[in-house]
Amino acid sequence: MAVQEQQDTIAEVAARVGPSVVGLGRGWGLGSGVVIADGQVLTAAHNLRRDELAVVFADGSRETAEVAGVDPDLGLAVLSVATGDAPAVSWEPADEPGIGSAVVALANPGGRGLRATLGFVSAEARSFRGPRGRRVRGAIEHTAPLPRGSSGGPLVDPTGNLLGINSIRLDGGLILAAPANAAARERVLLLARGEAPVAHRLGVAVAPPRAARRMRRAVGLPEREGLLVRAVEEGGPADVAGIERGDLIVAAGGTEIDGVEALYGVLDGLPPSGGELELTVVRGTEERTVTASFAADKEAA
Repeated sequence: MAVQEQQDTIAEVAARVGPSVVGLGRGWGLGSGVVIADGQVLTAAHNLRRDELAVVFADGSRETAEVAGVDPDLGLAVLSVATGDAPAVSWEPADEPGIGSAVVALANPGGRGLRATLGFVSAEARSFRGPRGRRVRGAIEHTAPLPRGSSGGPLVDPTGNLLGINSIRLDGGLILAAPANAAARERVLLLARGEAPVAHRLGVAVAPPRAARRMRRAVGLPEREGLLVRAVEEGGPADVAGIERGDLIVAAGGTEIDGVEALYGVLDGLPPSGGELELTVVRGTEERTVTASFAADKEAA
């Protein structure tokens, strides 16, 4: 991309998307966000430190926003606020950008004015831990530099279409953006309606595979890949299914479990309405299959 082309891209995207970018807080503030619909602002979940936030729009006007919904497993939050004439960003979910794709990151740190920087996708399908500890998958790593207070601002393609929400700063100046794909948009629409996302929980505390192998070896049991159950919540899906402390979870829904993220991935694949999940567990040397049931209105901790 030639220098003039880069200049034109930044200027065009700033003009098109800039009016949709907002600041959160005052001065150094809390971060940034972007208008996604009339009365709705999308930002990073970790920016929420209080129930009400000051939102600064591109024209300098200020409004007080309330939290409409938070999805800590996705790392995103929706604010309810009077957006006035601020337009919504273009959001047509598309294929995730590949390595080398040009992107523009925008922010309005604490309402101190619009920032727009050009960069390129440096890695695909990255992940980072959200506020509740689960990994946000499909994150976009890019090189567009951003100042402090830019978290929650949009990452867009050269046409101004939303690709992600900038969330994490890495060593070397790289940025991770939570993906704004079709699945994320569906969950964001639920947040905007005040509907809490369903995050199914099995109801167990587990030890990672490395610890599981060490503990089984210490008591003379053959080593197996899996998650060692250290505690079971009374009345939770695991308890009802018959899983006990000391069991080793080696598969879920036909997927081998080689780490906690694999288990999260299977649980996240369950429909919001719940359903049943077959789990393969090893108790001592005996392998058995149990079925855990999940419901939308009852989640295990």
